Amino acid sequence: MSPKRKSAGKKAASTRRRRAAGKKAAATRKHRAAGRKAATTRTRRAAPRKAAATRSRKKEAALTQPVQVQEPPAPEPQVQATPETSIPE
Repeated sequence: MSPKRKSAGKKAASTRRRRAAGKKAAATRKHRAAGRKAATTRTRRAAPRKAAATRSRKKEAALTQPVQVQEPPAPEPQVQATPETSIPE
């Protein structure tokens, strides 16, 4: 940026801050930036807590779920034909 343009920008900013509308705009920008910063801080601080909660919830779910054991189907009694027992017709 050229020095001429830089000084013009500074001058515009200073006159803007002197006017009521400029003051309001500057304040809004500051407040928005502060809000954004606070939000990122909140999420950063909450992240480990959330991760821990998720981990414990998963562990709890694993403990409380009933373990299903599949039993093999019972074998049907086979009747074999021997001289003593005749096969019923």
